[in-house]
Amino acid sequence: MLNRILLIGRATRDPEVRYTNSGTPVANFTLAVDRPFQNQQGQKEADFIDCVAWRKLGENVGNHVKKGRLLAVEGRLEIRTYEKDGQRRRVAEVVADNVRFLDKPKDGGTNPEPPAGENQYGDLPDELPF
Repeated sequence: MLNRILLIGRATRDPEVRYTNSGTPVANFTLAVDRPFQNQQGQKEADFIDCVAWRKLGENVGNHVKKGRLLAVEGRLEIRTYEKDGQRRRVAEVVADNVRFLDKPKDGGTNPEPPAGENQYGDLPDELPF
């Protein structure tokens, strides 16, 4: 079985970074992904896909992503349910394993990637033995 998603799109807003009770960072953001066709009026449409990044990747997303930033997000689709006001609700979101910055920051910075030494995968060492 396989559950992999690869999206390329633009951040619709600055990410919201929160911390769990145990101090784990989590960033929520939405990606606008263009559809590969035009509607009957000749206009492009987009899907707005909720994404979440955990741990060090979540911190990096919070520090480097701003509204309009072009991103590639690789991860898995997760459907979760919760209850609000007595009603069960379902949410589909992409849990990111990897986020790549595909453009330069609009604030004039030259490095679209996280600073050297910041590992985007979280708990992995900076140098791997393979």
